[in-house]
Amino acid sequence: MANRRPRPAPRPPEGTPGTAELAARARASLSDAARLARWAERQYGGGPGEPPCPSPLLSGDEAERAATALGLTPGQIRVGWDRARLSGLVEVHGGHARPGWRLRAWDRDDSAVLRGWVAVFDAWSLIHPAPDGVDPAAVAEVVEAMPQLLSWLQLSAGPVTVPALLDMLGQRVAELREERCEVPYEGATEDGPAADPATLSRLLRWALGCLGAVDALVLGPARATLTPLGSWAVWVKLEQICVAAQSPAGNIEQSAAAMLRGCARLTPGPARAEYRAWLAARTVGSAVTELLQAARGEDALVRGLAFEALRVVGAPAEPEVRAAADDPGLRPYALLWLAEHDGADPEEAQEVLTREEATWLWVDTAAAVADHGEADVLVRHLDAAVRTTVPRLLDEVRAVGHPRTVQVLIALAAAHPDPALAKAVRRAAFQVHTGGE
Repeated sequence: MANRRPRPAPRPPEGTPGTAELAARARASLSDAARLARWAERQYGGGPGEPPCPSPLLSGDEAERAATALGLTPGQIRVGWDRARLSGLVEVHGGHARPGWRLRAWDRDDSAVLRGWVAVFDAWSLIHPAPDGVDPAAVAEVVEAMPQLLSWLQLSAGPVTVPALLDMLGQRVAELREERCEVPYEGATEDGPAADPATLSRLLRWALGCLGAVDALVLGPARATLTPLGSWAVWVKLEQICVAAQSPAGNIEQSAAAMLRGCARLTPGPARAEYRAWLAARTVGSAVTELLQAARGEDALVRGLAFEALRVVGAPAEPEVRAAADDPGLRPYALLWLAEHDGADPEEAQEVLTREEATWLWVDTAAAVADHGEADVLVRHLDAAVRTTVPRLLDEVRAVGHPRTVQVLIALAAAHPDPALAKAVRRAAFQVHTGGE
């Protein structure tokens, strides 16, 4: 991986609209979803005295009331609600739906709108049910093959006939089976369930219909053309692949913990580039899960870096980060992530932490510095602690119960140039170790 020649990033298609125009198209595409999310916010704000949030799936009565209020059919309400959830305009927490952060940013943040639309684009296979009577394995193969067809449509910069797309789909499915060295199962044909041209044709029509429904492409008589939004989205995906291919030192192929350790000596900009490359090579769900697993390990440095990588993930990580706030060892990091995600300034986000949580985070950060940093950095970490006095800080550190407290205090005592202060820190370490006063 380290010796691979970097791929040049793909050029955006000629005539690609600017961000403002693309965002306007995305807002138009999701206008019913945004209207419905605002209606739900008015009806189910969830504040004091307000009715509880609706369930993630609107009931029949709720859909009827929304349809009457918004002048839409119940069917349009169902579609809008699904897209509101997929785009982050509505979020599900604890079995209830509530307005998402993206709804608050919808009218002012073009990038948030585009990310919301891309989330729907990525979920195109959920828009319509797959054809009846088709083996789920065949459906999965077509879903896996569609990125190549979309890339071809993007590179063609114009209409592509459905027969040509069908031929390309058949080739790609065959390649996928060959890559997996797949042996046909009992009762299947030699080429597998998706090899039947009639089945492939049905699945292609289904896939193109789903992509058309999310405004990624336009269907004409036996041909398909990417919309400006669809062309831009495919270009973004191709760019992510090229970025991933340029990841130095093979970090893209590493586990989350190994990748984070590899980024430990990088400055913030290059580290974020590494995070993006690593994330681009994985599904969002698996990447978030792996990063949080790494954060639960014993290495405090990896824990902090894992949440930096989760900041790059952004909104799709929110449900799992919110759940991680129930883990005492991750809670301070998760609360800060959530506060910043909700728009708080990083300098002010610390206010969401209790005194005990802030102390836990201070000790955990000190443990990372002690394990991986320089002595002077550890001293600066002590000097920068927001407390009235060092004795009060030491009292709080002793009380917080962090498993690395003794090691952190001993390292601080060894590093600090002030003999009196070092003595006080050593005494605190001894008291924590022996459980004495």
